[in-house]
Amino acid sequence: MRLIRRPRPGSHALSDGCVATIGTFDGVHLGHQRIFDRVIEVAADRELPALAFSFEPTPGEFFSRGTPPARLTRFREKFTVLDELGLDCLFCPPFDARMEAMEPQDFIDTLLVSALKVQHLVVGDDFRFARQRRGGFEDLQAAGARHGFAVERFGSVTVDGQRVSSTGIRQALQAGELELARRLLGRYYQMAGRVVGGKRLGTQLGFPTANVRLKRRSSPLAGIFAVRVTGLPEGLVDGVASLGVRPTVEGGGEPLLEVHLFDFNRDIYGDYISVDFVAKLRDEQRFPDLESMTEQMHRDAARARDLLKRVAGGAGERLNRTD
Repeated sequence: MRLIRRPRPGSHALSDGCVATIGTFDGVHLGHQRIFDRVIEVAADRELPALAFSFEPTPGEFFSRGTPPARLTRFREKFTVLDELGLDCLFCPPFDARMEAMEPQDFIDTLLVSALKVQHLVVGDDFRFARQRRGGFEDLQAAGARHGFAVERFGSVTVDGQRVSSTGIRQALQAGELELARRLLGRYYQMAGRVVGGKRLGTQLGFPTANVRLKRRSSPLAGIFAVRVTGLPEGLVDGVASLGVRPTVEGGGEPLLEVHLFDFNRDIYGDYISVDFVAKLRDEQRFPDLESMTEQMHRDAARARDLLKRVAGGAGERLNRTD
């Protein structure tokens, strides 16, 4: 999948136009996936590139400044999933003051028509755009009639009667309802990153961990989890993970994802891994001493092993869709 970061009229990749959709796509959940399916279908029929139009940072992060909503997917994670879905291009300009100030007509003329040469546009039923969210479906339809592109509105996707949304998934994760999040996402919730060095306290306690920096301004979940890890030559590896500020050891600070891999004995510093959160075991807590903490770690590991044995295989499989 090709990444386009800056609007450049006349891009060779889009010289004949494209079939596109616009959104934040945080989490790339089932609703997003259905829209992408439609974009890819129309693009194949018209022999044009299938394109997703998003922003980095997200508008929510730009407007909230110091207290952004917890992000479900980092840019690299989103790019990876979109690539796996079969899209041809990701157009991802920076969301900045200039973008914020764009009026609907300028947004359409500058970005959709001049930069992307959109031939067919698919949007969600609640899509709004441009300055103060003034633009809507009717504006796109009117512009399409003037410029010769089609506009299609895609209805909401529901699971068990619940509308699929990034907000709903965020709420499910914060409540520890990982199975609900899985159903709304179409796969287990996942975080990915490169393994970094730590203080090796886990090794001293008999629980060596792979440490992953979150690279998020805020995390949608915290606690102790049964997990499965992909991205290693060994294939799918079960484990137990802590995601939080380690109150017993450091008393707060930058959140860190620490993963103890079961029956695994290899240095993986520098490796890029993906962690699927299968079930939440408990909240993070502060212990009076390291001995008490180690005893609880043994209990957590035993419970995670047992739980993962009872969960069907393929937890690490991406985009395991459910209707």
